[in-house]
Amino acid sequence: MKDNDIKRLPRLTAILTQLQTKRLLTANELAQRFLVSKRTIYRDIKALEQAGVPLLTVEGKGYTLMDGYSIPPVMFSETEANALITAEQLVLRNKDESFINDYKSAINKIKSVLRHNTKSKANLLSERTLSGQNWEGSRTSNNLSLLQLALTNFNLVDIVYYSPDSDQTTQRTIEPFALYTTQENWLLIALCRLRNDFRAFRLDRIQKITVQYEVFEPHKLSFQEYIEMINKK
Repeated sequence: MKDNDIKRLPRLTAILTQLQTKRLLTANELAQRFLVSKRTIYRDIKALEQAGVPLLTVEGKGYTLMDGYSIPPVMFSETEANALITAEQLVLRNKDESFINDYKSAINKIKSVLRHNTKSKANLLSERTLSGQNWEGSRTSNNLSLLQLALTNFNLVDIVYYSPDSDQTTQRTIEPFALYTTQENWLLIALCRLRNDFRAFRLDRIQKITVQYEVFEPHKLSFQEYIEMINKK
C-alpha cells in the first residue's frame, strides 16, 4: 500500500462519519473541512462508491448516504476521548437539568465503545478534571431538551413567561428559532406571536411550557442574519 493511500484512509473514514452526521454535504464543504482540493474530494467520493458505500449525489446540493445505511461504531483515539471527557465536565456545570441528563446518557454510550485501556485513562481524566463555573451546581431550568426538539421539528410552543423588568407574567405562543448560552444559562430566540417580533427568552424564566402538535413555516432567516439584524438595532 502506498504512503498516500495510508494517509487517505483516515480521511475516507472521516468523510463517511461526516456524511452520516449531516444529510447533505457539498464537495466544497468537505474540501474545507479536510484542507484538500475539491478534486481530491471527488476522487475520495469515487473511492467510497467503488468500495460499495451507497452514496447519492443530489444535483446542485451535494452528497448524502442512502437511507438506512450506517457505518460500524467509531473507535475513538485517546485524544478524542479526552476531548469528550473535558466537554463532559463543562456540561455538568450547565444549569439546565435536561441537557445534563441527555449528555450523561450520550457520554455513557460513547464510553462503552472505548477500548479498555482508553476507557481507564478516560475515567482517570474524568476524576481529575473540574470546571470552576457554577461551582454550587445550581439548576435553573429543565426545558432545553424539549425546546431543541420543538426547534428542529418546527413545533409551536406555548409558554408562561416571567419578566422581572415589568414584574409581569404573560402567556405567549412562540416559534423557536435558535438557542444560545451565556454564563451557563440558556436563552431561546423565538418569534413571539404576541409581539409579532423575535424575542430572547431565558429558560429559567419560563414557568410553564407546552409543545403543540401544530407546526409553523420554517424561517428563511439564518442565525447569522439574525445576529446582524440585532446589531443594527
